[in-house]
Amino acid sequence: MAISRRVVLHFPPRLVDQPIIYQLVKEHNLVLNILKASVTPNEEGLLILELSGAQKDYDQGIRYLQEVGVRIQSLGQNIVRNETRCTHCGACIAICPTGALALDPKTRLVNFLEDRCTACEICVLACPPRAMEVHF
Repeated sequence: MAISRRVVLHFPPRLVDQPIIYQLVKEHNLVLNILKASVTPNEEGLLILELSGAQKDYDQGIRYLQEVGVRIQSLGQNIVRNETRCTHCGACIAICPTGALALDPKTRLVNFLEDRCTACEICVLACPPRAMEVHF
């Protein structure tokens, strides 16, 4: 059974020059889509990936990452809407490229669909009350 999951990978400085992503593809048969990357020599690296493949391959790939010292988080842990700040103005809806922010036609409130979010951070800039927060 094929699965697809979005994850955030934190690489310690000692690993940023290693072919770790290559190993996920070659040795663990995973297909990946890089959603965001920030990798600088001698600094912590950050990759947001969508990993797809067989459940067994995915599990083995995640184990490999953990064994080499990569810290893994699901993407949903990093994108947060501050509900007390959100005024449901809708400014974020038009600029969200993935449809992760959508208007509920019945309640007229803005829904945040975390599973669609790619952490592009456009909503953070567009939100007048600064209700969208990104924590990596």
